[in-house]
Amino acid sequence: MIKPDKPDNEAQRLEVLQRYAVLDTAEEAAFDDLVKIAAGICGAPAATVSLIDADRQWFKARHNLELTETSRDTSFCGHAILDPGNVMVIPDATADERFFDNPLVTTEEGIRFYAGAPLLSSEGYAVGTLCV
Repeated sequence: MIKPDKPDNEAQRLEVLQRYAVLDTAEEAAFDDLVKIAAGICGAPAATVSLIDADRQWFKARHNLELTETSRDTSFCGHAILDPGNVMVIPDATADERFFDNPLVTTEEGIRFYAGAPLLSSEGYAVGTLCV
């Protein structure tokens, strides 16, 4: 497993994320609807709105996923925010050198496909992803 690097603008990115005051807040119907729609459009079994703080990936909304957060070290989205202008697509996580031995992949129900679109602040900082 290759842990995601931190962006060069990490301090500013975290400051912007904190300013949104959304981490650890209650579920909201609009976000829940968004992930259900994303999963439906993509034909994916699960989808999340994921926010990346200093140490973890926290799910503001999730569809078909029990977890509410994971370590940033194991997160796919931690990799996706490194290229804020592009959607990161992993066709087969079991064949990708960054993820093949990731605990989120190695279980029978583990992640196989991943696509994550960075969520950008108005200043252009990638604070998280919408992913399926």
